[in-house]
Amino acid sequence: MMEKRAKLKKVNPEITCGLCKGYLVEATTITECLHTFCRSCLVKFLLENNTCPRCGDLIHQSHPLNYISHDRTMQDIVYKLVPNLQENERKRQIEFYKKRGIQMPNGDAYEEDKKNMEKSPPKQVDNKDFHRLDEQVNICLECKEINTLKSLKRRILRLSSLATVTHLKKFVALKVFDTIDRYKDVDILCNEELLGKDHMLKFIIATRWRNTDGPLLLHYRRKMEL
Repeated sequence: MMEKRAKLKKVNPEITCGLCKGYLVEATTITECLHTFCRSCLVKFLLENNTCPRCGDLIHQSHPLNYISHDRTMQDIVYKLVPNLQENERKRQIEFYKKRGIQMPNGDAYEEDKKNMEKSPPKQVDNKDFHRLDEQVNICLECKEINTLKSLKRRILRLSSLATVTHLKKFVALKVFDTIDRYKDVDILCNEELLGKDHMLKFIIATRWRNTDGPLLLHYRRKMEL
């Protein structure tokens, strides 16, 4: 019996990323719906969203990055089916880190990225510690529009590094508008850049803030109308 061979183009839809349309690189699967994308594509998408890019299912309300997993089996299949993909991707990675003078990470790149971006909270001794056992960070909240919004009496805050921009928006709304319900009317910025509602303080410090001498400086303003 002769072995029947399938052309690569017939299986392309199964081994390509729905975001970048290229072959899967560091294939990463969403555990809730089992849809797979390139790791870098999916992580970038989930910085601003909490749903699957393909089916739209909710992954997690505030921590979607905790519900994705590196799919080694799928990646092995892709590398076996696509000639020279693994070698070419390795060369691009080496060139990327060399140009920027950064040491190339050892081991699993997916685990390195996830570890750096978002750590799971430590086990708590009791349920009333209010995240005091988490890594703590200092932030300074300043008003961007003094003429239209009042400044906070207490600008320096110390809170968990796992707190999100949404937590800050609710705090500002309570102090500025006297109601937490108007938190959607508040924008939070870092270095003039609008921050996503699910961004954690730990992620903001790692990716947006370079001044380690003082607290993380954030600005708030009334939400801009589109």
